[in-house]
Amino acid sequence: MAASASIITRDTDKITEPTGNLYESIAIISKRAKQIATDMKEELNGKLSEFASTVDNLEEIFENREQIEISKFYERMPKPSAMALEEFANGEIYWRMKDTEEATEVK
Repeated sequence: MAASASIITRDTDKITEPTGNLYESIAIISKRAKQIATDMKEELNGKLSEFASTVDNLEEIFENREQIEISKFYERMPKPSAMALEEFANGEIYWRMKDTEEATEVK
């Protein structure tokens, strides 16, 4: 979670360097962002499930301070796309291109 929550202008040349193609880099970053978002959502749902109520009566449902604090914590976290971009820039993401591996095996 070292990624900044604010908007930063990125140099596309630095994003392109690891793969040689800007679009491949963006595809890798977006797939990692989806993984991070899924993990964060599962973690949040797990924490919020402790507060789940089986009662459908609105009168018996009350605000839970801990639940609100957990939700606010996740809202303040950096976006998954910013986290994925930071990981990519630091070289923390492993990826492989299936098409190039098959092409080299055929030769």
